[in-house]
Amino acid sequence: METKHIIYKNFNNKNKKLNKKKFNNFLNFKILIQKYPLLKSLTKNYNYSYKKKYLLNFKKFIEFNLIGMGGSILGAQAIYDFLNYKIKKKFFFFNNLQKYKITKSNKKRLNIIISKSGNTLETLSNLNLVLTKQKKNKNLIITENKNNILRAMANKLKSDVIDHKNYIGGRYSVLSEVGMVPAELMGLNEKKFKRLNYLIKNKTFINFLIENVSSIHSNIIKGKKNCVILNYDEKLNNFLKWYQQLSAESLGKKGKGFFPIISTVPKDNHSLLQLYLDGPKNNFFSFFFTRERSPLKFNNAYLIDGLEYLKKSSLDQVLYAQKKATQNVFNKKKLSFRSFEIKNKSEETLGELFTFFILETLMLSSLLNVNPINQPSVELIKIETKKILKF
Repeated sequence: METKHIIYKNFNNKNKKLNKKKFNNFLNFKILIQKYPLLKSLTKNYNYSYKKKYLLNFKKFIEFNLIGMGGSILGAQAIYDFLNYKIKKKFFFFNNLQKYKITKSNKKRLNIIISKSGNTLETLSNLNLVLTKQKKNKNLIITENKNNILRAMANKLKSDVIDHKNYIGGRYSVLSEVGMVPAELMGLNEKKFKRLNYLIKNKTFINFLIENVSSIHSNIIKGKKNCVILNYDEKLNNFLKWYQQLSAESLGKKGKGFFPIISTVPKDNHSLLQLYLDGPKNNFFSFFFTRERSPLKFNNAYLIDGLEYLKKSSLDQVLYAQKKATQNVFNKKKLSFRSFEIKNKSEETLGELFTFFILETLMLSSLLNVNPINQPSVELIKIETKKILKF
């Protein structure tokens, strides 16, 4: 199956009991938006909590600090890496507690601080350190419109604030203010990311989505609880981390869900492939590959006997051959896999990927009978951490 931007290959162990009618009812646009209001942010008529002109004051900056955790930052990182060839500005991401990463800077930057709750400990800790090391920076805060620490910090710093919609959870917020404000400041076109209105009517996209969700559900029922993601493009790493959080945090409840594991290939062919091929049969696999014309061709002067097959080849051709060979072997071993082959890198392509995996997650949550919005156990760590620090 193929759209303008992506070639989709569904699992090689398709579910014969596929009930498309059930899924088509789920994908009724009006009912879907009503059931999951967060999907409004995936549409072109989504109403932001700010006016476009509001961002003009921030577009003069050349360097930006983006400070957040999880869904507040992973989407923007995915956008920055995937479309880096179009972006002329520099973004620095603070998404963990790394004491050596925060350095002094002579250039004035814009700090974009994002936290839905406004009380995320790691985000507030990093903000404190950035403010200490880079005192000339201006601040823009994105948080819910309620009393929280970030709102109080905004008053203290006299910083600008954009409201985070309360009905959009962090891991679903990439096409809302959370991801689109950074995207606009990167010089990208936010409207091109919004693909839901078009894709929901695209039979190729919908058919693949339905068959894919049904196959994953079938794999889970059969005891295949690990989704190993084989990534052939390092610029997709942060997108896959976004997907990892989305699926793990949305579906991992009541003893259900699957474990998304990112594997960097072909590097991992020399460490983990043996396990994938001959180890426990509790995995299903997802291949991610980007079609690119690489300027890196091999020099024939150094192709001695035994390497003739590399003549007139490029690095990307070697990568593609390795991906194809791996899939051929997986078929022979009867290992369950699907494939996403990216034809071009654009806002539309990435918007299609974001839309696909958000819909996939919501559909799987319905089949697994879990709430895809909450994350009750995550709060336990937050509470316990505060107890220890207060002691």
